Amino acid sequence: MDKKLIEMHRVRRIYSKGKSVVEALKSVSCEVKARDRIAIVGPSGSGKSTLLYCMGGLDDPTEGSITWPSLGVKNELRPNKIGFIFQMVSLIASLTAVENVELPLLLLNKNQSEARMAAYSALEAMELESIAEKLPEELSGGQAQRVAVARAFSTHPKLILADEPTGQLDHPTAQHLFDLLLESLKKTDTALVIATHDLAIAERMNIIWRLEYGNLEVEE
Repeated sequence: MDKKLIEMHRVRRIYSKGKSVVEALKSVSCEVKARDRIAIVGPSGSGKSTLLYCMGGLDDPTEGSITWPSLGVKNELRPNKIGFIFQMVSLIASLTAVENVELPLLLLNKNQSEARMAAYSALEAMELESIAEKLPEELSGGQAQRVAVARAFSTHPKLILADEPTGQLDHPTAQHLFDLLLESLKKTDTALVIATHDLAIAERMNIIWRLEYGNLEVEE
């Protein structure tokens, strides 16, 4: 039986905006297991990012419960057990590509040489070894996002959460990034949950969740 990485039970997330209240998630219950490939689809503002942030412990539910049965408690999740890939390039501008990728490893107290070797290995998997010493401003949008993917993989996490990672890329560049992402997952138990507007990408996943107005519908 596959290990359960996340269990969410009747989760609600409510935000206050001035005098108005927004219910981003409405009694959401779901689970993620090892090796799952899940696409979350739905219109903008439907709660996809909120769901991912709650899954990864970046946001807390207003009601309901979230547990990580085989990952541990919330303050142990990042950066080693859960890797994030965001829509906007989230690289540190003053660090080279390889320094960005090795940063999570250094935060886990890996020694410098071990962290650097692992970072180069992650960049190679993303076909980026030739730009390892370049700064983010010297990279194309596609290259920068692949560096972000390499960074998410560098700690060998059990789960990758990706929030519209191809949303700023043209179609061929997006498909190439996704090809490399799936190839990197092949020999691991790492699960992937991706929020996306791109149906061509969603259809390559094994499980599709539809989120509309905070309501989650699951289809295999």
